Amino acid sequence: MSAENTDNTNNAQNPDSPFEISEYDDHRRPLQRALKFGTIALVVLTIISLAIWGFTRGVPGVWGVVIGALIGGGFVLFTALSVLFTANSNVTTTGAVVLGSWLLKIIILVIVLAVIKDMTFYDNTALFVTLVIALVVVLLTEVWGVVTSRVTYVG
Repeated sequence: MSAENTDNTNNAQNPDSPFEISEYDDHRRPLQRALKFGTIALVVLTIISLAIWGFTRGVPGVWGVVIGALIGGGFVLFTALSVLFTANSNVTTTGAVVLGSWLLKIIILVIVLAVIKDMTFYDNTALFVTLVIALVVVLLTEVWGVVTSRVTYVG
């Protein structure tokens, strides 16, 4: 490789280069925004649900909200986190990690639900409603974070 080719391939790292590296050049940016928006949405939803279910159902409602938010929101956020974690790897590694994390989440979900099935410290309705709403809200806010990301696109 000639010196001229070497200079051209390293222009982005050269401080004298006319090309600037923009914050929009990071391919992980949409995932980071998805995690940020999803986490914020989960926190807001949890606070609102805690107020509503805590007022209407008391302590069992609070426990139902906490369990539902952890399961529903955590399930979706953990998927985005695993994709972000493997963002700089190849497709095979990313696929294996995502599939492995899904398997792990399913196993954890089955164990948690089996353990708490006969317990009475939480409200079933609060858990179910919060879980479903958390899944939907976190997923929608993550999609919004990805879709509205400004990234460099070369077509």
